[in-house]
Amino acid sequence: MAKQVVYPVKNEEGSYIFWCPGCECAHGINATWTFDGNLEQPTVSPSILARTGETRCHSFVKNGQIRYLNDCSHELAGQTIDLVPPPWEDE
Repeated sequence: MAKQVVYPVKNEEGSYIFWCPGCECAHGINATWTFDGNLEQPTVSPSILARTGETRCHSFVKNGQIRYLNDCSHELAGQTIDLVPPPWEDE
């Protein structure tokens, strides 16, 4: 059974977060993106561009995987990996 990897943001209808292993933090999506509603194997479009401090993260989320584009500034640039639950879910 697949695990939930996308979580609704409390009190913000249509907003969600997912854990980004490349940045080691959560990224958010809202009504600006199209989200298929699948909390276990999500697809989001268009691409997601996030900046956290000095880190640039640019990715596509499709069928429960995150595909990091080559313009990311972290070590997962150019790789595709499965989305995972955030570390606080293990607590």
